[in-house]
Amino acid sequence: MGSSATSSTATGPRLRRTLTLWDLILYGVIVIQPVAPMSVFGVLSDRARGHVVTTLLIAMVAMLFTAFSYGRMARAYPSAGSAFTYVGQEINPAAGYVTGWSMVMDYMLNPMICIIWISQQAHVFAPGVSYWAWAIFFGIVFTGLNIQGVKTSARVNTGLAIAMGVVIAIFFVAAARYVFGNPHDGVAFFTRPFYDPQSWDTKAVLAATSIAVLSYIGFDGISTLSEEAENPRRNILLATVLTCLVIGILSAVEVYAAQLIWPASEPFPNTDTAFTYVAGRAWKPLFAVVGFTLLVANFGSGMGAQLGAARLLYGMGRSKALPEKFFGAVDPKRRVPRNNVVFVGLIALAGALLVSYGIFSYGLGAEMLNFGALIAFMGVNLAAFFRYHVRESRQSPILPLLVTAVVIALVLWPGLGWTGWVVAGLGLTFLAIFRPPLAGFTICFFLWKNLSWKAWIVGGIWMVVGILFGAIKTRGFRGSLIDFELPPEEA
Repeated sequence: MGSSATSSTATGPRLRRTLTLWDLILYGVIVIQPVAPMSVFGVLSDRARGHVVTTLLIAMVAMLFTAFSYGRMARAYPSAGSAFTYVGQEINPAAGYVTGWSMVMDYMLNPMICIIWISQQAHVFAPGVSYWAWAIFFGIVFTGLNIQGVKTSARVNTGLAIAMGVVIAIFFVAAARYVFGNPHDGVAFFTRPFYDPQSWDTKAVLAATSIAVLSYIGFDGISTLSEEAENPRRNILLATVLTCLVIGILSAVEVYAAQLIWPASEPFPNTDTAFTYVAGRAWKPLFAVVGFTLLVANFGSGMGAQLGAARLLYGMGRSKALPEKFFGAVDPKRRVPRNNVVFVGLIALAGALLVSYGIFSYGLGAEMLNFGALIAFMGVNLAAFFRYHVRESRQSPILPLLVTAVVIALVLWPGLGWTGWVVAGLGLTFLAIFRPPLAGFTICFFLWKNLSWKAWIVGGIWMVVGILFGAIKTRGFRGSLIDFELPPEEA
């Protein structure tokens, strides 16, 4: 693992450093997608009792701290760029393994929730075709195209991002016409999306914020461009933080407009595809336009996520962490891990079909994905703390870790009063100013803790199974560790 983190292309042709700061930010926005909050809008509105804007802004704060940690760790490991590597190198190899295993859950769940969403949306467009049929169709299409080695180019991704930007702009214009063309109850109408005293529930808002993190997933991908960026030590960090800021503000404005159009007191015809109904109310043609845009966006994300999961399993198979004969095989003609593509496709399809029985849902899938993502985010924040605030500065970690423990203990205390909240707030402010990685860790911990009990049960089982598997495979984490790095694409 150490060699992969430190090796570089010392011989042979090198990548050209041509990507500017704005190129990196554009890449980050394309990866996350400017329409990211639209797919999860209905779930957030339902969970947060209408306070979607607030959940996204709180999640943005947590992600800004985490993005800062990712950007700084990319300086230390410019060619690896993985939470698995950061935690394993800076904290402990076993902790790195736990982080890596949580990443596997993210990779496996991403194509599943994409199939669920686009199948729901396709069923809205063509209700005569059952959700089951759409799920099976998209599951087969995803798997078939990935087996063929179909890959979206950077130009296509840029074109899609521009098209999404145009759709968002049209939505804003339609939203403004609708809002100001209809009567409302004064100032309270415009502040209600941020805070409505009649429906506010702190626990519900925090639980929804744990799901809102999904809108920011992908910003860490900027660190993989370290070898092609101009002044990577500066620009990777700035681009990672600014991408989160841009996505956060854009997302907040999108859902703010949506909440003004569709009050939280009014239920949606379909929670998972709620934003398309909002767009249709603003301007009828937008129902189809926004729905199709989100369908295409999730289609692209789902295909990419399935191939990413297949490549991760291939890396684990190649390193003999999984049966090499099956997971480490590559199709000789298409040069893709065909067995893994089919394996991930079957799991994604099985999860999507469980929606029909009420066992699974898009919201639960998003929470489970964030269960793993938040573990990785906490790990990266701790890794950044130990590297830059302990080892390099040679300062004692006792006081900041004690402050972190006190803040966490206070907030977890069932009968916490105003005095306790003030002390906790002061402690978190201290961390934000003097030890930002620990502030990021603390906020991510609270979001992780506020996931639903279903996500905790399933996520907990996944982590226990993974830890037992790793302990057996490495003889109590004493042998060579399992590699969770995505292997480089082969020519």
